[in-house]
Amino acid sequence: MPPDHQRTLADLVAGHALRRPTAEALIEPGPPRRRVTWAELQERVEATAAGYAARDLVPGDRVLIAAALTIDTVVCYLAALRAGLVAVPINPHQTATELRGVIEHSGARLLVEAAEVADPAPVGSGIRRVAPPELLAPGPVPDPAPVDPESLAAIVYTAGTSGSPKAVMLSHRALLAHNAHMHALDVFRPGTIALALLPLYHVFGLNALLGQALYEGIATVLADPLPPSICRLIVAERVSHVAVTPTVLYRMLADPELEAAAGTLRTITSGAAPLATALANQFTQRTGLAVQQGYGLSEAAPGVATTLGGTFLGNGHVGRPYAGVEVRIAPYEGAPPVPIGPAAADAGEIVIRGANLFSGYWPDGAGGPDADGWFATGDLGYLADGELFVLARLRELIIVAGFNVYPQEIEAVLESHPDVESAAVIGEPDEQTGERVIAFVTGSVLVSELLAYAAERLSRYKVPARILVLGAMPRTPTGKLRKSLLRDLLDRAEADE
Repeated sequence: MPPDHQRTLADLVAGHALRRPTAEALIEPGPPRRRVTWAELQERVEATAAGYAARDLVPGDRVLIAAALTIDTVVCYLAALRAGLVAVPINPHQTATELRGVIEHSGARLLVEAAEVADPAPVGSGIRRVAPPELLAPGPVPDPAPVDPESLAAIVYTAGTSGSPKAVMLSHRALLAHNAHMHALDVFRPGTIALALLPLYHVFGLNALLGQALYEGIATVLADPLPPSICRLIVAERVSHVAVTPTVLYRMLADPELEAAAGTLRTITSGAAPLATALANQFTQRTGLAVQQGYGLSEAAPGVATTLGGTFLGNGHVGRPYAGVEVRIAPYEGAPPVPIGPAAADAGEIVIRGANLFSGYWPDGAGGPDADGWFATGDLGYLADGELFVLARLRELIIVAGFNVYPQEIEAVLESHPDVESAAVIGEPDEQTGERVIAFVTGSVLVSELLAYAAERLSRYKVPARILVLGAMPRTPTGKLRKSLLRDLLDRAEADE
């Protein structure tokens, strides 16, 4: 962990400004290309913190930040931490209705947004709107009182893939604890240049990539919007580390400049959604680079486990828990206690504990870790020789005639077919078996051929009762599958029959 006087990411930036003032901190590739050094970043953070104070904001007030991947956004985020405010990063392209909901729920007093993405529709009279340049204020910022590590740093809204989004309360302690856990892996070495592709309103982009780069003091290239050729940008900016979603990995595989990009990359990490083994293998065959996989959640700021320092074993494998994160497998409701073992049949709910855990859900902290610090993730998985495997969300478990069916196992089999690009599996009520398996796939494949392929590789009760071919999977901006929309598609398909 950082020294006692460095209790926020903003404090760490101030330290980098003293030690390496002229080194590049943030880069916008443009055009035009923009860059700020650590000294310049620190100066702008201080001036923006003064701008917050000039608007009568006091520690604990919430500030909504339209989180485009820009230097201005990073400055506003760090300045909020510097001023003791609570940063609430939000999707800059959400509708006025969605924005009003977040304003009402968070009780934010200020909305920071760039003019080019501001929605002119009224969002209510209880909040002021300002563009980042308007926050810059001359003069020194009064030294704040020491920040309590347990005080709230950020509120991150979950993706809401299968229900209403939740507002995750992340303290300064939680953010920096994840950074310390990642630092112990010695991935971000001097000279590393990281590429930020993931939105800052998602905890993966906010803290696993940006927060880590700020913690380590390395240069970060901010790609907003996503460039036509990610690989060309990697080569042009000499990027050595990139964090992606599986969707971005597919896009890179289709890029004719992939091999050139592989020449500058040292590490590529996939997260925010399950990584198909076939996709990872294809990328490695083309580039010689192993795709590392991570597992995390907003409530863990976000890191729980990673394959960094090890080998991706495929089929739900997410690596070893970070040093500082404890993982145990608990029996899930409705199932008898089972021993922890190397087989998926011994799966249970993944329960975690660590200093990186959140403080509960806004506004009252409900739903946080229990009295002993443990938090039930809602994910099903198992441990084998210290390696963690994730099978499904607890609510996604399918029970066919009394047998547990894990969607990810079926998805892995379907995706191993050469003509299948991606697969998703859900359960549907069935009068005879309780539930039946329904699969969705993308790619150029015959359903009859795929059903025969699955029947050769899966037990009978696991074979999909139906397979639907889609043009594209419904996903969130970070690539996470929206299974709630798949259920809607299934309902419409059955209504049309």
